[in-house]
Amino acid sequence: MAIVKSKLLKQLSDNYPNFTKKDLEKLINIILKEIKRALRRSDSVELRNFGRFSVKTQKSSIRRNPKTGEKVAVPEKKVISWKMSKDMFKKINNNE
Repeated sequence: MAIVKSKLLKQLSDNYPNFTKKDLEKLINIILKEIKRALRRSDSVELRNFGRFSVKTQKSSIRRNPKTGEKVAVPEKKVISWKMSKDMFKKINNNE
């Protein structure tokens, strides 16, 4: 099951009834916007006990189209990588 922003907003509003949904939605949007800005600047973003997002450069390469078999040049591009924290690893693998 994937978590989407609307489900996250619902969980937060259920757990924190003193905050309005509008304020919680603003908070979520601000956090996501700041993460995007940091990644755009090629900074890394670390969320304690969750993981770390960072930007890596993928070199240009020649690849093959699997359908036609023709060679395709893929330019250099930036990709986002994520590394989970040790705590997250333990929780996923039931090693709490």
